Parts: sequence; C-alpha cells; structure tokens
Amino acid sequence: MANSSIKEDLIAQIDGLSLELQRRLLNFAKSLTLKGVAGESLLQFEGAIAVEDLRQMSKAIEEDCERADISKW
Repeated sequence: MANSSIKEDLIAQIDGLSLELQRRLLNFAKSLTLKGVAGESLLQFEGAIAVEDLRQMSKAIEEDCERADISKW
C-alpha cells in the first residue's frame, strides 16, 4: 500500500469518528512518537550516585525483586 493511500484511508476512518474518539486517537498517535534525549546528554550525570549507593541498590534489587510474597497479593 502506498504511503498516500495509507494516509487517505486513515483520514477516511478518522472522519467517521466522533470528536471525542478523534481526540483519543490523536493522543494515541502522539504516544507512538519517540520521546527522550540522546544518550550522550546523560553523560553529565555520570558519577552523580556514589558507587557504594549503587552497590546497595543492586543488592536490594537482586534480593527483594526476585521474590514474590504470595500473602501480599
């Protein structure tokens, strides 16, 4: 299917929707677009968390997140 054919089909489908459904569809379409930042821009945060704190976080994740307490469900 050619790109213009897809657009035409989408427009035809959208025209048949209520205004509320069109708004919901627009919000959904917006959620499909990529968001975020380039990884390089995150390098400024390198070293912001102390190594020992990172070790403790990793340990807590390994010890606590891999278990399920059925009684808490």
